[in-house]
Amino acid sequence: MRINPKEHPDYPWYLRPFFWNQRRKYGVVLEAALLWARSPKLFLGVAILYGMIDRKRSPLSPVLRSLVTVLVSQINSCSFCVDLNSAILLKRGVSEGMVGALPNWRESDLFEPAQKAALDYADAVTKYDRGVDNKIFAELQKYFDDDTIVELTGLIAFQNLSSKFNSALDVPAQGFCQLPPAS
Repeated sequence: MRINPKEHPDYPWYLRPFFWNQRRKYGVVLEAALLWARSPKLFLGVAILYGMIDRKRSPLSPVLRSLVTVLVSQINSCSFCVDLNSAILLKRGVSEGMVGALPNWRESDLFEPAQKAALDYADAVTKYDRGVDNKIFAELQKYFDDDTIVELTGLIAFQNLSSKFNSALDVPAQGFCQLPPAS
């Protein structure tokens, strides 16, 4: 990593419950969280925002949220995010084959039309040289209402924030997702 985390006792006491929860959920404190936590108020803001995006009552299915976060992470070359988000995607019941097919989702029969529309939108939002045009948006509107599109856009924007932060600081994968090598 380009910047090292602080020692655990050097973080404010009020961040310890977040670290405890990560140890409980992932078995370790996430390296990325330790970097965000170097600025405690920034960490709290990001943690609260993530909690609102990845809530149980989101209009976006957990699988679709994970598909989008993995794709955005892949586009932004964030090995940490690809690792963690792929592991979450697998826990949400997606096959290894589907996770492996995600880089080529356009050509794959494993993805439903609504998933392809959301992935195309995520791709267009994430790639600065592409952008969202009316055709992409009209395809998205076939499957999602306006409120769900707002949620999807917020998720994509958050994942871009997170993966660009982690990629810029060279946060490594932590070994959460052990997919077999592509054949």
